[in-house]
Amino acid sequence: MSLFGKFSLSALAAALVVAVNGCLPADQSQLDQEKEPHFVLGKSRINAMDFDGAVEAFEEALEVNPRSAAAHFQLAWLFENKKDDPAAAIYHYQKYLKFDPGARNPDVIRLHIDGCKQQLSQGVMQLPSSPAAQQQLEKLVEQNRQLQQKVEQLQGTLKQWNDYFASQPTAHPITPLNNPVPPTGSPTPGINGTPNPSISQRSTPLRTVQRTHTVAAGETLAAIARQQGVSLTALQAANPGVNPKKMRMGQVINLPAP
Repeated sequence: MSLFGKFSLSALAAALVVAVNGCLPADQSQLDQEKEPHFVLGKSRINAMDFDGAVEAFEEALEVNPRSAAAHFQLAWLFENKKDDPAAAIYHYQKYLKFDPGARNPDVIRLHIDGCKQQLSQGVMQLPSSPAAQQQLEKLVEQNRQLQQKVEQLQGTLKQWNDYFASQPTAHPITPLNNPVPPTGSPTPGINGTPNPSISQRSTPLRTVQRTHTVAAGETLAAIARQQGVSLTALQAANPGVNPKKMRMGQVINLPAP
């Protein structure tokens, strides 16, 4: 063989060695992966019940060799059984199957993945389905409706009071002194000084008796208005000094004309 041929053969062999060495971390065997120092440390921490430390060690093993199926499997087992993190467990189980296509237990691993998915779905908040929870929800809805009605009633009462006060005159008219009003019932002179009966009769106002009502226990202005056949607005107008919220038994209130 020529010198050039020997040199070419040596160069090719060296290139193959470099290529094999360059791919070695990615194509380590299961045994080589388990001999990695961080992996060994992780296993010892599992035996010592230091699961947080074990997770940290196996993650460092993945930093050395991201394709370490053995490290992915250990992390998946820890996240499923010791860390209550099914999402992380699913991720590492899937990586384990990807980097170890010849795994002897793929069906078992897929069962673990399905179990983690079910655990994730159970963690989603669901609407109450039990009869007791449903009754409690309906009770809260009814209470909310009643409170809304009370708020609307109070708003209506407040509006009525505002309308009443807005309708009151700001000042009473003053009768001029140079135009005195004749006393009630006095006859008005007619022709030749004789009393005018018709005018006298018209000048005499009709006297009306003020009706009243004594408040019974538990009565409200609205209930009294319905009982007496008058409007609530008229009843409130006849009793401007009465607070509807502070009525007491035995209190006497005025009744408007029906």
